[in-house]
Amino acid sequence: MTAAEQHSFSLQAQVRFRTAIREDLPKLEWGGEYLHFRRVFQRTYEEQIAGDRLMLVADFNGFPIGQIFIQLQSLDRMFWDFRKRGYFYSLRVMEPFRGLGLGTALLEEAESILQERNYHMVTIAAAKENARARRLYERCGYRVVSEDAGRWSYIDHEGVTRYVHEPCWILEKNLRPPR
Repeated sequence: MTAAEQHSFSLQAQVRFRTAIREDLPKLEWGGEYLHFRRVFQRTYEEQIAGDRLMLVADFNGFPIGQIFIQLQSLDRMFWDFRKRGYFYSLRVMEPFRGLGLGTALLEEAESILQERNYHMVTIAAAKENARARRLYERCGYRVVSEDAGRWSYIDHEGVTRYVHEPCWILEKNLRPPR
């Protein structure tokens, strides 16, 4: 083979969905890309242990290449209705694995977890500037029900409070067919 010739081969990969373990927390920073969320990941993991959230990861050879977090309980008024409702957030797939269906598979796995727990509805937010996320959610059966100013804050890895303003669409999906 010369330097100008290109050859390729197909690679098949096994990805396993599971809840995050403590050893995943530094790996979720993805080589520094999400280092600023170190404390957020730690708090979310503690809330998973308490039973209030789940951190679902797509594991490839012991490394989380995708994630979706599930809020199971909330004091937020958005969740106050007669139905058991979950909230998905932080859906991410590492760049080299995007466009392969992993985001869809993570959503479907998270929905299955809620269905097994008798949840009736699920809500997710899509940043208004992230049209790709909104298209994914709508393709998966979610529908826009409202808008949100998207103002929130977190404490970064250096202990600095960071304020976020990310206007978003609120989408929901009925997990149980109407009777």
